[in-house]
Parts: sequence; C-alpha cells; structure tokens
Amino acid sequence: MVRKDGQLAKEITRIDPEKGYRKLIDWHELWRYRDLFWFLVWRDIKTRYAQSILGVGWAIIQPVFSMIVFTIVFGNLAEVNSEGVPYAIFSFTALVPWTFFSNSLTSASSSLVTSKNMITKVYFPRLVIPIAPVLATLIDFAISFIILLGLMLWFGIIPTVWGLLVPLLVLLMLFTSAGVGMWLTALAIQYRDIRYGINFFVQLLMYASPVIYATSSIPDKYQLFYAMNPMVGVIEGFRAALLGTRSMPWEYLGIGTGMAILFFVTGALYYRRMERFFADVA
Repeated sequence: MVRKDGQLAKEITRIDPEKGYRKLIDWHELWRYRDLFWFLVWRDIKTRYAQSILGVGWAIIQPVFSMIVFTIVFGNLAEVNSEGVPYAIFSFTALVPWTFFSNSLTSASSSLVTSKNMITKVYFPRLVIPIAPVLATLIDFAISFIILLGLMLWFGIIPTVWGLLVPLLVLLMLFTSAGVGMWLTALAIQYRDIRYGINFFVQLLMYASPVIYATSSIPDKYQLFYAMNPMVGVIEGFRAALLGTRSMPWEYLGIGTGMAILFFVTGALYYRRMERFFADVA
C-alpha cells in the first residue's frame, strides 16, 4: 500500500473481541476454515489407526465381540426378549449406533486437551475441535454398518420400507453426539476429572439405552421420560427400519429430536461462552 508521498504504508489488521450477543455458530467463519476442519478430521482418522496391528479391524472387533458376549449372557442365559429376531442381530443393530456414540464422546471429551498447542498459538474457530472427532468416528460406523448388512443377509432379514429413513437416524445420532460432545469437551478442559469419568458415564448411559433390551420392557408410565434420551429413538428406529421388530417409534423420535436440538444448542452456547478461557487452562 503506497501513500501519496511515495512511502510504503503498513497495512494493519485490528482484531476486536465480539461485543454483546455472540453468534451460536458462525457458519461463514467455519466455511473459511473448512480446510483446517477436514485436516483435523483426517488427522483423527490417521491417529486412531496409526501404529495399530489390526487397523480398521478394531471397528469390527468392538461391536462384534460385544454382540457375542451379550448374546451368551443376555440372549442365552437371561433369555432377554429380542422381539422375534435372533438376539445376535437384535443386539448388534443397537451396538452399531451405540458404539459410534460412545466412541465419539470419548474422543470429543479429550480433543481440547490434545489440541492445546494449536489453541495457544494460532486463531481458528474452536468449534471445529469437538466436532472433528465426531465426524472421524463415522468411518468406524460405516464399517460396522456394512457388517450389520452382512449379518442381516446371513439371518435372511430384509429391511422394511422405513430403511430409507436410516440417513435421518444417522443425522439425529450425529446431532446428539455433537451436542453432548461439546458439553463434555468444555467441561473436561476446566474439570480434568471429567476425562477420567467419561468411560464410567458412557457405560451407565448404555444401560439407560435399549442396547441389550427392548423398550417394551420399560413400564408405560416411564416411556416418555425414557425417550428423553435421544439414543432411544435412534436405536429403536434402527431396529424398526432394518429388522421390522416394531412400528417406527415416531414418539421416541419426536422427543429425541427435540432433546438432541436442546443438547446441541445449549452445548454450543456453553462451549462458546467458555472458549475464551481455553488457552489459559489448556
């Protein structure tokens, strides 16, 4: 930039803090940093399988071995009702979305701590940090879903017409994971014991979701309260769409969608409120 007197003038960029209400999500800014966003997603994918003997095989082993244990303990010994289908496919259909949900929460809760060098040195929209591991976990979900389709073929089960809604169920699963993930990520950077308790929390939450049992075993008076867990609608939606064990649970999906949006909005608000302190406590 040249002034009238022929001297070079320095171009100064001034960055001021936002005043008043902060945007929930600055989509324009996220779009400008899309290359960084996809780089973080790809980094999480490579880190997950780096120096691993089995590689992507872990995406198969985790739900398959859980299915075997659940089938022996709950299907054969406890004789849990599987609503007319073999318990193996009944449990595996629930484990596919649940494994994604649990792994994405575990990855998101520690994402800020593992990215502290980036946070303290350069500016970028901090919202990409907890969302990147959620999207990276979709690779594991896709592999597990292919195994699920193979098991359905093995057991001779044909998906219902509601199978066309599976992409919407996946979207609800993503929204739930991202919303809860933002809450846990912001809390974990301030309270380090969150990271140590996340596995215990996820394990308890699994028993509050219809992974090893059907929602029909829940008393009717608790059904609506039970449906406030968004993963209830996701899991039962997968079973209804792919196995035809029941009609599509629209009431669960309606309540679950509302709760997922609530988790996402409040999680983003809390995360945006706390991000000014991330560099100090990371």
